[in-house]
Amino acid sequence: MKEYTFTYHALFEMKRRGLIKEVVAKVIENPEQQWETGKGRIVLQSRVPMNVSERLFLVRVFVDIDRRPPEIVTAYRTSKIEKYWRKEQ
Repeated sequence: MKEYTFTYHALFEMKRRGLIKEVVAKVIENPEQQWETGKGRIVLQSRVPMNVSERLFLVRVFVDIDRRPPEIVTAYRTSKIEKYWRKEQ
């Protein structure tokens, strides 16, 4: 996905959560997992080392793909990798 836009909500939540655009862009360009969550929306996710300790976090990005260019709806990171990781992928 080369072209996309960020919604105001996505930018606000990313800032609030301390998640920078570069990390989100890496997940979008090369997700470890992706699936459709509903009509016209996908979730992309990857495990990403963050912080000084390089601790692994799961970065999840929700994208509305039913518009051009696709819109990043929200993105967040979580330490609960096992909760969201899909083993059957």
